[in-house]
Amino acid sequence: MKKQVFTDKAPSANHILSQAVESNGFIFVSGQIHQSPDGSLMNGSVSEKLDRIFSNISAILESAGSGLKNIVKVTIYVTDMSQMPELNEKYPTYFDSILPAREAVCVKELPLGATIEISVIAENN
Repeated sequence: MKKQVFTDKAPSANHILSQAVESNGFIFVSGQIHQSPDGSLMNGSVSEKLDRIFSNISAILESAGSGLKNIVKVTIYVTDMSQMPELNEKYPTYFDSILPAREAVCVKELPLGATIEISVIAENN
C-alpha cells in the first residue's frame, strides 16, 4: 500500500506531485531544490544550497519516520558540472560511513531557476 508523505517543514508540493510517497518499506522523495519552506529560492554557495536541500529532505523523511541515515539512493541534477567539486566535498558529510548509491546528471535548467536538485530513496525502519 502506498501512502503520501507531507510536512510543512519543507516546500509544499504543487498539485501535480507529492513531497514523497511511502511504499513497501521505502520512501521516494521528490526532487528538492534549494528552496525554503516558505517557497523562496535560496542563493549562495553550493555548500549552502546543499544544506537547504538536505534540510528539506531530512524534514520530509522525518515526517515519514525515517532520516538521512536510511537513504539508499540519491540522484543529483546540476545545471553546471563546475559545481561538482564543491558538491563532492560537502556531500559525504550528510551520511554515515556507508554512502548511498548515487548518480549526478547535468541538465539544461531546473525549476524556479535552481542550480541543484536532489531526489532520494530511503528505507523506512
